[in-house]
Amino acid sequence: MAWIFDRLKKSREQGPPEDSGDSLRNSLLQEEQQENLQLDMAVLEDDDGSREEKLAKVAEKEVQSAAEVSIKKLHVIRMGRCPVCGAHLSQHLFAGICEACGWHDYEVPRTGPVRVHLRHNDRVVEGDRCYIVKTGACLVIRSDVVVARLPRESYDYVEYVWTEDEIDQRHKQVVDRMQISCGWCGDPADPDKDGFHMVHVAFGGVQERYCFCSDDCYEAFRKMYPARVHRNCYERDCSDCNLCIKRYSNEAEGIRMLAKDFLTVRKKVK
Repeated sequence: MAWIFDRLKKSREQGPPEDSGDSLRNSLLQEEQQENLQLDMAVLEDDDGSREEKLAKVAEKEVQSAAEVSIKKLHVIRMGRCPVCGAHLSQHLFAGICEACGWHDYEVPRTGPVRVHLRHNDRVVEGDRCYIVKTGACLVIRSDVVVARLPRESYDYVEYVWTEDEIDQRHKQVVDRMQISCGWCGDPADPDKDGFHMVHVAFGGVQERYCFCSDDCYEAFRKMYPARVHRNCYERDCSDCNLCIKRYSNEAEGIRMLAKDFLTVRKKVK
């Protein structure tokens, strides 16, 4: 084993090999992980490098497979369904919650502190962020350093402190990134301007959402696509109707209803 550590020492002095791959050079690895990586690569240096190439291809396939699963899950969420059980998902601007199976996803403050309230006393452990791992333990992060690891039985609950400034800033960021097109003329539709309309209509068996930039576009759309005989989507409240498969509910208004469907990153102009 001594030869391995000799090579590890040399690799530290010489830096990472040029053929280690951009993904390895650019990855943010901890110091211990870097050492383990160099040690494992030293073990593989005896062959012609084909084994390392095979491992890199296997890792790339695993990453691609994970990306496909993630994209599929996001599409299911975008359609208003739970990615675990398929039930209706209660969607908010910064959270999605399934009441059927308990699946949930939520955002936490980026600037506001997080407070972990300990059990059986009034003490609080505060940090920039915390993570609840699979075992139930809570890892508290402060300045990118783990300052506390709390077993599940030692704390009661986690409090996320949102400031009004950060909430307003996050709302503004969402609005700036939204690209809403009028369902009739195709021009940009601004939810804050007079004449903006949003309507839920089911021409087939599934509920769809349409936005309009003005009263004229909305009325033109209604004349072109009149209400069906067995339902009146333009006048009827969706919460009182069960004649189609629901994708949206009336539980939220304005930007919260729009964000999940129309939130896209604007393409950079080259």
